[in-house]
Amino acid sequence: MGTGSLRIKGAVHRPGHLPAAPRTARGARIYWRPFTGVLLIAIKSARFARLGAAGLALLAGLLCGAVPVRDALAQPGALPLPTPPAINARAWMLVDHDTGQVLTAQAADERVEPASLTKLMTAYLAFNAIRQKRLAPTQVVPISDRARKAIGSRMFIDQRVPVTVDELLRGMIVQSGNDASIALAEAVAGGEDAFAAAMTREAQRLGMRNTAFLNATGLPDAGHYSSAADLARLASAILRDFPEFYPLYSLRDYTYNKIRQPNRNRLLLLDPSVDGMKTGHTEAAGWCLVSSARRGERRLVAVVLGAPSESARIAESQKLLNFGFQFYDNFRLYAPRQAVGSLEVWKGSSRQIKAGFESGLMVTLPAGSGPRVKAELESVQPLMAPVAAGQRVGTLRLTLDGRPLAEYPVVALEAVEVANVLRRAWDGLRLMFK
Repeated sequence: MGTGSLRIKGAVHRPGHLPAAPRTARGARIYWRPFTGVLLIAIKSARFARLGAAGLALLAGLLCGAVPVRDALAQPGALPLPTPPAINARAWMLVDHDTGQVLTAQAADERVEPASLTKLMTAYLAFNAIRQKRLAPTQVVPISDRARKAIGSRMFIDQRVPVTVDELLRGMIVQSGNDASIALAEAVAGGEDAFAAAMTREAQRLGMRNTAFLNATGLPDAGHYSSAADLARLASAILRDFPEFYPLYSLRDYTYNKIRQPNRNRLLLLDPSVDGMKTGHTEAAGWCLVSSARRGERRLVAVVLGAPSESARIAESQKLLNFGFQFYDNFRLYAPRQAVGSLEVWKGSSRQIKAGFESGLMVTLPAGSGPRVKAELESVQPLMAPVAAGQRVGTLRLTLDGRPLAEYPVVALEAVEVANVLRRAWDGLRLMFK
């Protein structure tokens, strides 16, 4: 167990005032500084004892983006980052899916040819069409000549044999069928060109800033590109938005039209924690793989682009996943709607209001980070009623040895209505003598 300090600063700060006699509230020790508007809450909590300098620097990059993670950890007094493995590829990224923390990356924003990793977005739009009931898994899809004559990897659709949406999804995800991808694109949008435009719009909505699609397959085109960072974001979006479809990516083989084809993601066979996602390869793109693995309660997403061989993309992806699981841990600082502290409310029906995070706070930090975290919860005082639930009421600032490293908003976890006339008048008098 360690002790973290939460300081709530008011609008006026007058140095030189020592805390008055302590009083307790909700299990915390509260020190009121008379005439200053400053409240200091000392909270005993193991969550802060588990965080160290490296952890705080990572928080800076994760939560506010003000300080690059590796630069922050290189500051004097900070614990060093675990050294990532050397990766033989053009670009790569390793991300913790639950926190969004980037653990290591190289050329992650460089625009490259995505090859069949394109089909992650083709699948994303198809999954969405099924959820919106614009497609049904059992729906039979007519096959155009364009789909049937697709070059490259195929599931070998036969126009004389009915094929369903579910079969096309399996043929695209497991067999990487270009014919299946085009057929799904035509089923969703009426044509591959219209579908590709929708793919780019969806990429923009997801925040994929270095991505543009011109087809549903990933066949080479000068204006068709993505990046390691964008593909990691897309993979996490599939995991987050369509968990019911994600098991398709763990299938080790699929048979259609009496032709059995194995999943090209051989990590499914080599690492039992790997349960997806997608391979890609063209001569220009090199050997590419987006993989995802779960060990215990953690899930990582690894992206390797432009490896020199099929075996290299497997080996380099495995190195990234092993590095992330071995040298990092996730820490939940606060559960959803767990109070960071209680703030005093003036002229309200309640004297105090709980402040915290609607979605909680979890961070990924180097394993074994030391107990060097402190936090200051700043709130402009006086905080006047009414206060709405979800309203921003303060800022939590993280520091290391008194040095600021990160900050992010704290919201009211409950509403406080305006008090009756007598309490408002009494609080008005109290404020006059604060």
